[in-house]
Amino acid sequence: MRKVLGFLFTGLALYGVYWFAANRLFDEGSYRKQVAFGSVFVPFGWAYALLGLLGLVALILLYSLLYTALVNRLQGRRRSPWPLFQEGVTHLFLWVLILLVYYPVVQVVAASFDPTNNLFSFRRPDTGFLLLDAKVIPYLPNPSLENYAALVEGVVLYPYQGALLLLAALALLGVGGIGLLRRLLAQGEWMGLWQGRLLFLMALSVFALALSLSPRQFTGQGTEAKFLLWVRNTFLISGLTGLLAVLLTATAGYAFARFRHLPGRYPMLLFFIFVQMFPGFLALVAIYYLLSRLDLLNTFTGLVLAYSGGIISFGTWVYKGYLESISPSLEEAAMVDGATRWQVFTRILLPLSAPMFVFIFLLQFVGTYSEFVLANLVLTGVETWNVGVGLRSFTTGQFQTKWGVFAAASVLGSLPILFLFYGFQQYFVSGYTAGAVKE
Repeated sequence: MRKVLGFLFTGLALYGVYWFAANRLFDEGSYRKQVAFGSVFVPFGWAYALLGLLGLVALILLYSLLYTALVNRLQGRRRSPWPLFQEGVTHLFLWVLILLVYYPVVQVVAASFDPTNNLFSFRRPDTGFLLLDAKVIPYLPNPSLENYAALVEGVVLYPYQGALLLLAALALLGVGGIGLLRRLLAQGEWMGLWQGRLLFLMALSVFALALSLSPRQFTGQGTEAKFLLWVRNTFLISGLTGLLAVLLTATAGYAFARFRHLPGRYPMLLFFIFVQMFPGFLALVAIYYLLSRLDLLNTFTGLVLAYSGGIISFGTWVYKGYLESISPSLEEAAMVDGATRWQVFTRILLPLSAPMFVFIFLLQFVGTYSEFVLANLVLTGVETWNVGVGLRSFTTGQFQTKWGVFAAASVLGSLPILFLFYGFQQYFVSGYTAGAVKE
């Protein structure tokens, strides 16, 4: 009976493949019915793409055979070419996957240099090159920096702010130079030490610059001229939220990790797990009601308090697991020598927990940097918007969308997160794995 059902399902599957190929893949009329206005139609274009991919696989196979034959002749031993072929096909698949993942990024970057704002133009370019005519490769007849100039129009910087900006740029160049040296030369302890110091200097300069900026320095007429003000607001909100998250999770995580006999400890831990099961937007109504009653709407204070409450449960669990991986004998030895519990916490555990605090801070900073839903609910004034809410203002209205400015602002707005991930990637990796191994 099983064999009969197997043959039946196999036959149905083969018939379905045959029907799809006969009525869809090899029927030119079915393609023409689905062609969008302004697009380029290539009959059986999928076949050309598949043949091109198979051609690359054939080249990899030929290279594997020739290389293996040459190595076998020179070394006098017999090796199979198939492991090299499998490795080449794997790399080809990964490169195709990378191109597909980064293709939207290429389109956004290209749109940021297009002053004509024709990201969704139905007019088809006529260049004679298929990929340009089909807009697979972005078509930029007259690229310019007009969209980026609109974002900084009318911005006035004081001399000391220009010095802070120059200091941050020099620190960034130093970080990039040390990163290049780490790839070219042998690893040295001074490289990691100075790269960390320069990253800290760059972050400190950027935050000092953000704190010193005021809305009066943005004198541009259009809404897009407020973009750097939105970046400044986002830095303030995310930075304060990260610091408050570190403070709350440090004290709560220590209490749960070391005071095991506190009443209600286990139910509170279960409550933290239960809270994480629900998405944060379910609390929007309650958050809005509380902030309105406390007169904290359209303020950074209200948004920071709302953001900080969301990290307590997750951050407490992470820091609790990290502290449980540290032997209590360190604290017991310090207390035998006369240290109080507060001194043990501040002078022993806090210095040891610096990588975990950096991880929690960066996790909260990155999470709130591009947050939109709660910020759009709380922040209602143009001068208090963050980057997410400000970017949305460029896309409102069916015939008023500023795609070029939106793309330029997206590129500039993503640079701080890109630098954070590049500079502090070791803390992200170590933070996610910290506390995984217990004594």
